[in-house]
Amino acid sequence: MLKRILMGLITCGLCAAHAAKKPNIIVIFTDDHGYADIGIHGQADDVRTPHIDALAKSGVLCADGYITAPQCCHSRAGIMTGKYQQRFGFGHNGEGPLPLDEVTLADRMKQAGYRTGMVGKWHLSPNWTCSKWMKDELGIDHAKAATPIPFEKLESYYPGNRGFSEFFKGELNRYWTNYGLDGKDRTARGEWMNVPGYRLEIQTDAALSFIDRNKENPFFLYLAYFAPHVPLEATEKYLARFPGEMPERRRYALAMISAMDDGVGRIRDQLKNLGLDKDTLIFFIADNGAPLKIEMKDIPISFKGGAWDGSLNTPWVGEKGMLMEGGLHVPYLVSWPGGLPSGKVYSDPVISLDVAATCLAVAGQPIPAELDGENLIPLLNGKKSRERALFWRFWNQAAVRKGKWKYLYLSDGRECLYDLESERHEKDNLISQYPEKAKELRKMLEDWADGLEPKGMPSEMINGQEKLWFGHYLHLGE
Repeated sequence: MLKRILMGLITCGLCAAHAAKKPNIIVIFTDDHGYADIGIHGQADDVRTPHIDALAKSGVLCADGYITAPQCCHSRAGIMTGKYQQRFGFGHNGEGPLPLDEVTLADRMKQAGYRTGMVGKWHLSPNWTCSKWMKDELGIDHAKAATPIPFEKLESYYPGNRGFSEFFKGELNRYWTNYGLDGKDRTARGEWMNVPGYRLEIQTDAALSFIDRNKENPFFLYLAYFAPHVPLEATEKYLARFPGEMPERRRYALAMISAMDDGVGRIRDQLKNLGLDKDTLIFFIADNGAPLKIEMKDIPISFKGGAWDGSLNTPWVGEKGMLMEGGLHVPYLVSWPGGLPSGKVYSDPVISLDVAATCLAVAGQPIPAELDGENLIPLLNGKKSRERALFWRFWNQAAVRKGKWKYLYLSDGRECLYDLESERHEKDNLISQYPEKAKELRKMLEDWADGLEPKGMPSEMINGQEKLWFGHYLHLGE
């Protein structure tokens, strides 16, 4: 009897110790990656993502996963702070950088005892399009791409000064890093390193190096792949996986997504080999929908500028830059074998803001009141969710989703109401049938917008690009 009691106490102690262990966390963020382009969504028969699909099957596929913006920089500001980025005046790419007085998720995870790492595309530092910052900090009114910015001004906005203990910041072959792919320390403050090879393999290698360096500690890794964003590039290893007739831009996008998929597989293999797979929470989310450029022209790969990146937003209407589903409704997976069910599909709307709240909760930290997201773990484990509203404001567009309803407002006075649970989703504007529902949602949207910087609904006339987009996409159902 005494032996059984002692064994029970030992077992309870082990369970408590396991429960108290802080899980590792990896946030994988892809770039201009449309909803159709992970195999498990079943939207495109040419995409091949076995490792990403396996990640989804090991956890929860969030079928209604959203991002906070249909464009790169401020989308990243949202996930990095856990706050609607418009609260601190970061409403579009040109309104950066991420203000230095904003606390990042990395800051909070470091305070929680985590070793924090960043790999890949950062895109939260000043650049020439940040017109207000260029004027305030450098006294430059009309900056151009070639306008120089002093490095000391840039560096204060780099990951190493925004809460990350270790960093391998870069997009192609030049990286600002304080550790090497060989696992050895480099200059603590950081140094520039030219790294030969294919950009997506480099970014995976840097993630693997960070994990190996920190396998004995709880770690938080933000891996921001630069794909399938232009410039499109892929090696024959990946291109050969997609033979046959198709647009070349599509082939390159599929190859780049396949390279990221290999990276996900290598990371999961490393976690398993280190015995960390059950103790690691992984998010996989895209930063916004794909830029279709309306016509999806298959212009030569040699063109490196803005063009269709080959990715698809099927079945959603719209594209990058729009507050229609094609710009916002993205791949969103959550896996944690030690804390979440496997093979589950979660259909309530979630948003990238939930990443910060969830990370802090599993790290045993309180969720600050100023954060806008929710801890997803109880919800993904079956707790009934409240029907919350999700909001967006971008350029001259604003939108809100609550339940199955989505209300879209354009500054030229056009309004749309959509039933997102309908097979027709944003192909049918139902505002004339449900004017009271539209009025209710507009009031919610206006109240939210009054808490932003600057406050209020969009008031400038829609721009030329928006005219083209909405002139095309708003009439698909007619």
